[in-house]
Amino acid sequence: MPATTPATTTARAGAIRPAVPADLRAIARLCAAHAAFEDAGPVPADLASRLEPALFGPDPRAWCLVVDRGGELLGYASWSREFSTWQAAEHVHLDCLFVTEPHRGEGWGRALLDAVKDAAQAQGTAEVQWQTPDWNTDAVRFYHRAGALGRPKVRFSLAL
Repeated sequence: MPATTPATTTARAGAIRPAVPADLRAIARLCAAHAAFEDAGPVPADLASRLEPALFGPDPRAWCLVVDRGGELLGYASWSREFSTWQAAEHVHLDCLFVTEPHRGEGWGRALLDAVKDAAQAQGTAEVQWQTPDWNTDAVRFYHRAGALGRPKVRFSLAL
């Protein structure tokens, strides 16, 4: 099912808009900054080319919005659709929401989160879910202020 993306939103001398293929290198740089901030290790060197089919292929697996101020990308949010067996319904998984440090506190994070919520509704889902590191108390406060409910979990992964 094709996804719809939110219309461009102009605010704070910039815009939130759907990512386009020309943004891939800048998105990869934002991902690298985000991974470094979370001490998650380096992103793959070829991240931009790996993201291209997922975001812009004939059957996208993920979607991305960017904060664009005069051609400079200040932040991004990416998401995918997932299925909950317990709810027997799809939801949006917010994979990343990141605004570069000099632009935090300008309202871009909330604007990105609201735009993802709008996209989730447009995609026919009724819930957005995500995780954030428990040590990132600023993010936890931000999400609580946005009305999110936190549920403690232990995250596991298996390398294949």
